[in-house]
Amino acid sequence: MTLQPPTPFPGRLPEQVAFHRTELGPILSVYGRMVAAGEWRDYAISSLREIAVFSVFRRTAETPLYRIEKRPKLRHRQGQFSVLGPEGQVLRRGDELAQVLKVFDTRRFRVIE
Repeated sequence: MTLQPPTPFPGRLPEQVAFHRTELGPILSVYGRMVAAGEWRDYAISSLREIAVFSVFRRTAETPLYRIEKRPKLRHRQGQFSVLGPEGQVLRRGDELAQVLKVFDTRRFRVIE
C-alpha cells in the first residue's frame, strides 16, 4: 500500500453567479405566461463562474429559443441583464430586469409557416 501525501484544501471555492429569488420571480412569471400560450415548453438554469443563464426551449431536445443572462461584470457598462435570441443576437440589455423582460410583451410570438 502506498501512502499519498494529503492534497491541500483550496482556500476558497470559485464563486458562481446565480439568479436571486427576486430575479427568478419575474422570469418565471413570463415563462408561465408563455407556457400557457403554448409557445414554450421547457427551461434550464445554468450557474457558472461569470454568468447565470435561464434558457427557454420550445422542445427539450432543441437549442434554446431565448436566453436570459445575468453578467454582474457588465453592471456598470451595458447592464447586467440581457435577453438573447436563438442566433445569439442581443434583443435587449439593461440594468433593470423588469425593463429587459418587456421584450416579451411587445413581440408577437407566432409560428409562421
